[in-house]
Amino acid sequence: MQEIANLKKIRVLIGSTNPVKINAAKVAICQIFPETHIECIGIHAPSMVPDQPMTEVETRQGAINRVTYCQSLVNSNVHSAELFVAMEGGVDNFEHGPATFAYIVVATANQVSVGRSALLPLPSCIYRSLAAGEELGDVMDRLFNTKNIKQQGGAIGLLTKGHATRESIYTQALILAMAPLLNPELYQD
Repeated sequence: MQEIANLKKIRVLIGSTNPVKINAAKVAICQIFPETHIECIGIHAPSMVPDQPMTEVETRQGAINRVTYCQSLVNSNVHSAELFVAMEGGVDNFEHGPATFAYIVVATANQVSVGRSALLPLPSCIYRSLAAGEELGDVMDRLFNTKNIKQQGGAIGLLTKGHATRESIYTQALILAMAPLLNPELYQD
């Protein structure tokens, strides 16, 4: 990471074309490298998990798959980048009840770090709709009479009445996931 920290420009390949995810990555990385020009490029990267991941395992794997795909584009000379980022939102039914969260994966050519956002408790009625095959964004749009909320504040924005948003949670989780890349000597096994 030291070599990246010394660059005047960092190109970031983000495994999504969702503007919320792209902006969250840009905000987080600009905070970490304030003196560096950050270029964020969002691309369609397949998660290879269901559109609505229903477990922590599926959600984490979706984010890993998206980063791996981004890295493959650099390895095949389709794109160039120093950092790779993916965010995958999912749900699970925990001991304390259903909740939504995101897994964040950030990588360089040599290092990968996986992080997770905070949990947002979900009402049982929403979880039942998800278990029946709907996507969270669609359920929230129906319940709150919104349109395409997943590319805006998300379920987080709606359920917290705007005190947190999907972007703010992704930004925080990405900053935390960067810790091993910022301190590689401490995270060596």
